[in-house]
Amino acid sequence: MTEETVPNAEPLGPDEIERYRRHIVLAEIGGAGQQKLKNASVLVIGAGGLGAPVLQYLAAAGVGHIGIIDDDTVSLSNLQRQVIHGTATIGHRKIESARAAIEAINPHVRVTLFDARLTPETAPQFLQGFDLLLDGSDNFDTRYAAADAAEAARIPLVTGAVGRFDGSLTVLKPWEKAAGGRLNPGYRDLFPERPQPGVVPSCAEAGIVGALTGVIGTLMAMEAIKLITGAGEPLVGRLMLYDGLSARFEIMRYRRREGS
Repeated sequence: MTEETVPNAEPLGPDEIERYRRHIVLAEIGGAGQQKLKNASVLVIGAGGLGAPVLQYLAAAGVGHIGIIDDDTVSLSNLQRQVIHGTATIGHRKIESARAAIEAINPHVRVTLFDARLTPETAPQFLQGFDLLLDGSDNFDTRYAAADAAEAARIPLVTGAVGRFDGSLTVLKPWEKAAGGRLNPGYRDLFPERPQPGVVPSCAEAGIVGALTGVIGTLMAMEAIKLITGAGEPLVGRLMLYDGLSARFEIMRYRRREGS
């Protein structure tokens, strides 16, 4: 099922210039970069822990078109970390709750809803019309399907993961070449095989501190803004690791595997 609000692809208006003034005065973004944000179409997998801050900050940043894929409903146990939802939305579809929150943040954002799960079969059709994918899913099947589809469509992918007090994120553009002429790595270069069932416990089994999803989700939104505007250097070929208990960030570099 797909639902969509009325589109808006016009140049920045006076109220938008005022709304995004703090972006526009940045030399790395400016008016041109803000217009790129408005013209961008970003698809977000999941309106949960990671998706909540991703959606909120992309909407606040002025991304013109946001798609949301999720087939779940809001439950009481979600509210400890999925801050885009509230007590009044318990039992509601997450995509509907997220759309209402986005519209409250920024009425200039067009929202498309997909009440479904992303699979290898459905991923290509979901990606049509989008130029950036952010994966905030909570399972490896969806992550592999998203990565494979994004690579096939040559759409940059920002992917994040969280567990207990730890998180990670990276940016994937495996069809482009790195400085040395070698192709950038893909998701399967980082995770060649799926973990065996039961090896990686779910949040329900292992627990998770709510603020962790805000840390990683906000960083995912930051990478998306950089990719859209061309500001800075995205995390391509670099995996950012965050340890919340020690308040430590580390960067691990990874490369394309031989023969891949």
